[in-house]
Amino acid sequence: MANQVLLHFLVPLFCGAISQPIHYSIPEELPKGSRVGNLAKDLGLSIQELPARKMRVSAEDYFSVSADSGDLLVSGRIDREKICGRKSECALEFESVTENPMNVFHVVVTIQDINDNAPHFFGKSIELEICESALPGVKFPLDAARDPDVGSNSLKMYAISPNPHFSLSTKEGPEGTKYPELLLERLLDRERQSSHHLTLTAVDGGDPPLNSTAQIRIQVTDANDNAPAFSQDVYRASLRENVPVGTVVLQVTATDEDESVHGEITYAFLSGPARADLVFSLDPNTGAITTNGTLDFEDKSGYVLGVEAKDGGVHTAHCNVEIEILDENDNAPEVTFMSFSNQVPEDSVLGTVIALIKVRDRDSGQNGLVTCHIQEELPFKLQATSKNYYKLVIDKALNREQTSEYNVTITASDSGKPSLSSKTCVTVHI
Repeated sequence: MANQVLLHFLVPLFCGAISQPIHYSIPEELPKGSRVGNLAKDLGLSIQELPARKMRVSAEDYFSVSADSGDLLVSGRIDREKICGRKSECALEFESVTENPMNVFHVVVTIQDINDNAPHFFGKSIELEICESALPGVKFPLDAARDPDVGSNSLKMYAISPNPHFSLSTKEGPEGTKYPELLLERLLDRERQSSHHLTLTAVDGGDPPLNSTAQIRIQVTDANDNAPAFSQDVYRASLRENVPVGTVVLQVTATDEDESVHGEITYAFLSGPARADLVFSLDPNTGAITTNGTLDFEDKSGYVLGVEAKDGGVHTAHCNVEIEILDENDNAPEVTFMSFSNQVPEDSVLGTVIALIKVRDRDSGQNGLVTCHIQEELPFKLQATSKNYYKLVIDKALNREQTSEYNVTITASDSGKPSLSSKTCVTVHI
């Protein structure tokens, strides 16, 4: 009777706790030991309960729980840019587990961006050759700066040092990236001045703002009247993550109205934070882009590549290539025991929880939907409690004299086509 009363208390408490996440919000880069909040209090636990409840969290790389106060503490470096990249919203989601009785609570910690990164040019010097016959109004693309911060802390503007021949304009590309372009204001005369030196400055929107500079060195050359032009400003393609190395993605095409060597175009990737040619290759003569390495949707779901076309003289044009990576069912489900009692009294009441199981599949969509089951002949069953969680409970009366132990095989299968599965075996002693 006492066990039945305890079971009636545990089941609603267990299920209710899992479905109600606890929310916190902190800035990134807090020192180790910083207090996030009192997790014990927010979960309705008193300090006197803490020793018996053995509260812990699954995000051990980032957080820990004080055994004395129940405070959620920072235990490792939290770098928003490393965790979430340039996503506008960033949060760490993890579980807090308590025992006696067994409970799982979902915790969500929102990570706020701080202005801890200055804009960065990948080259400190930008070399340009501009023909003296270039007409005012012509624009010359410049290498863009990158800023890992987001929102108001991200890259805000560019500026150049004063020069009567040049001004600066800014072009906004995919994903809000800002690209500087040098605008010719006056005709150049190579015989009077064969070179110009400018300073390009990138400034973010932080308080205080951070900045970096690059030097622009311009060589004035003889006439090459036409610049290359791409057939599109943006090229788009989709690829499945399991395509073999050497697969053709697409072909960029630029034309130049000049003749002979001035009209001969070569293609190259623009430098970036992670060079494109580690994953893709570009034929410098045809503009064909092919895969050059292994693609993994779970690692990166898309690429934005900058491509430059240069004629046989001094002119260039830029375009962007956006490549979407499509998910394949290439990851089997993973089964993790959050808690497990392998010694079970034979007089345990039906519904007694033996184990709490978490399943995870790194694929997305249907490929990441997982179901679990065990052998039908056992006196146990699996109950789904919430997203990705199952309880292993007693479903039939136990008799140690008939059977003193059971080998339970838990099979997790995803919904991909074809489906992938994994099996985990445990022994329950009666």
